This record gives sequence, structure tokens and C-alpha cells, in this order.
Amino acid sequence: MDLMQFFDMILHVDKTLGVLLAKYGVYVYAVLFAIVFCETGLVVLFFFPGDTLLFIAGAACVSGQLDYWVLITLLITAAVTGNTLNYWIGEAIGQRVFTHNYRWINKDAMRRTHDFFEKHGGKTIILARFVPVVRTFAPFVAGVSDMTHARFQLYNFAGAAIWVISLVTAGFFFGNLPIVRDNLTLIVLLGVSAAIVPLALGGLWKVSRKMLSR
Repeated sequence: MDLMQFFDMILHVDKTLGVLLAKYGVYVYAVLFAIVFCETGLVVLFFFPGDTLLFIAGAACVSGQLDYWVLITLLITAAVTGNTLNYWIGEAIGQRVFTHNYRWINKDAMRRTHDFFEKHGGKTIILARFVPVVRTFAPFVAGVSDMTHARFQLYNFAGAAIWVISLVTAGFFFGNLPIVRDNLTLIVLLGVSAAIVPLALGGLWKVSRKMLSR
């Protein structure tokens, strides 16, 4: 297997995890750790799978291919350390990110995440875990915005634990049901919508209250 084939398998891990397990065995733990670490730690890899990976990995625990508690511990560690690296990169670059033309940063995603961060503050680090793309840029923006390291780590660990445990556990209990397995993409999209819609409604409510108070 060449590098491009392996990379393609990672991007479609919801369909290829079984193949990876058969081919690499326990080394898949390292692969899963690397995917979550890179998706949360490097803004250039925001397109790596996150939610689907956790869900499918949880389903693999039922058959004993992966150990539930080892997986939980490993992925929480990957999510926490990935976010920490991302925070440090944002802290090092600082406000220059808005004035310099860094080709490796998606400016639209950066601005959306910054607006999200401005509205929701520190809890963005927790909420963003369930919103693809925003999940990757949130710790970077936290570093740029000079959030203290202690405060960031509090939200960072809480968000990582909630995200990993909820999705891996959901995969463990529901991932092997045919109706779930055959409609995984739709279910993930509905899950993302469930995370975003309440935030959007809350934003609209605040805006409407300001307009009515004038």
C-alpha cells in the first residue's frame, strides 16, 4: 500500500476501519491517535475525520477489535494534546494571523471561528468539539486571543472528555445497527445540526432582544 492509498483510507475511515484493523491490528490505536491529534492540532488538516471516526471506533469495540477503555483514554489524550499544540501555535503567531497572508490558514474558517469565539467565549472550546472545522480552529483562535493557558486547559479537557466519551459510547451501543451503519453520514449531519441550531437560535434571540430594546 502506497502513501496515497493509506491517506485515502484515513479520509474514509468510516468505511475502511475494518480493513485497517485486519491489516495493522493493535497499531490502529496509533493511527487513530494520530488522526484525532492532527485534526485537532493542525489547522491545515481540518478536513480529517473526527465525529465519524469516534463513532465507528466505538462500534468496533463491540466485537473486541478495539478495547473501549483504552480507546477512550487514548483519544481523550489525543484531543487534549492536539488542542494544546494548536493553542500554542496560535499564541506564537498572535494577531499577525489577521494581517499576514498565511497560505496554510483558511481565512474564511478562521473568521467564522473568531466570530463564534467572540459570541460564546471560553465555552466555545467545549461547543466547538461537536462542530467540524470550527473544532480545529477554536484552540488556534483561543491562542491568538490571549486566553490564559489555565483557563484554556479547563475547557480543553472538559470538551475532549465529553466529545470522545459521548461519540465512542454512541458508536458502541448503536454503531452496529444496520439502519445506523447504512445512514451514518446523514446521522452525523443531523448530529452537527443539533449542535449548531441551538447556538444559532441563541444568537438570533440576543440580536432580536437588542433590536427590540432600542
